[in-house]
Amino acid sequence: MEDLTRLIISHERIDNISNNNLPLTYEEAHYINKVMRIKNGKEIFIGNGEGSLWKAIKVKNDCLEISQFKKPYFFQEQEIYLLGIAVVIPKSGFEDILKMCTEIGIDFIQPLFSERQVNKNLNFTKKLLRWNSIIKEAVEQSERLWKPSILNAMDIIEWLKIRDNQERVSISITREDTRYDLNQWLRKQQEFVNKGGIFWNVIGPEGGWSPKEIEFFNKNNITFVKLSDTILRTSTASINASSILNQWRIDLKLIR
Repeated sequence: MEDLTRLIISHERIDNISNNNLPLTYEEAHYINKVMRIKNGKEIFIGNGEGSLWKAIKVKNDCLEISQFKKPYFFQEQEIYLLGIAVVIPKSGFEDILKMCTEIGIDFIQPLFSERQVNKNLNFTKKLLRWNSIIKEAVEQSERLWKPSILNAMDIIEWLKIRDNQERVSISITREDTRYDLNQWLRKQQEFVNKGGIFWNVIGPEGGWSPKEIEFFNKNNITFVKLSDTILRTSTASINASSILNQWRIDLKLIR
C-alpha cells in the first residue's frame, strides 16, 4: 500500500460530506499543513477507524476532496478474536499505555479503579477526550484501520460482574502462585475460540490487589496468570500482556 500521510475522521463526518468536500477542524488543518507540510493537490489517506480507507486530495488548507467516498479505496474486516487490556489507572504513565497498546493491536482498553489505587481523583470527562485524542494519533501513526475503544472507568469488581459469556478474563498477579502464565492460559481457551468474543487481561495497581478483591476473584473462579518472573510496573505489564495477546491472535490465525 502507498506510503501516504493518514488522518482519522469519524464515519459520521465522512457520511455527511457534501460535493465530495470534507472540511477540516483547526487541529486537523494544523497537522496537515504545519506538521506534515502537505501541499495543495497532494494525496493523503483518510480512515474512519472502522476498517475503511479512502484517498483524499488536499484542495485547500482547510478542506480535502474525497471523490469516491461511497466506495473505500480499501476495507479490512474487524478481527474475529478481539483483545482487551483492563488497567487500574496508575499515578503516571497511563497515556503511554494507551499509545503503545494501540500500536500493538489491542481492541478495547478498560480503565479501572481498585482499593489500592493511588490516582483516584480524575476529571474523566476531560480525560476521556484527551485519551481518545491520544489513541487517534496512535492509530494514524501505526496505520491501523480499526481504532480501539476506550471504555468508561469502572471499579474492578463491578466491571467483572457485568462480563458476559462471550468474554474471557485473566488477571495478572505477581507474588501469588498461579497455574498458568498468560500464554498457557490463552492456549487453554481453545473451546471458546470458535465463538469469537473478547479475550481480556487485567493489570492491577502497583500496590497490589486488596484481600477483598482477591477473595472476589477466587470466589468467581477468575484465573490468575503470570506475565513475568520479575515485578513489572503497570506500564511495562500492560505492554507485555498486549504483546502476548496480539502474538497469540496472529498464531491462531495462522493455524486456522
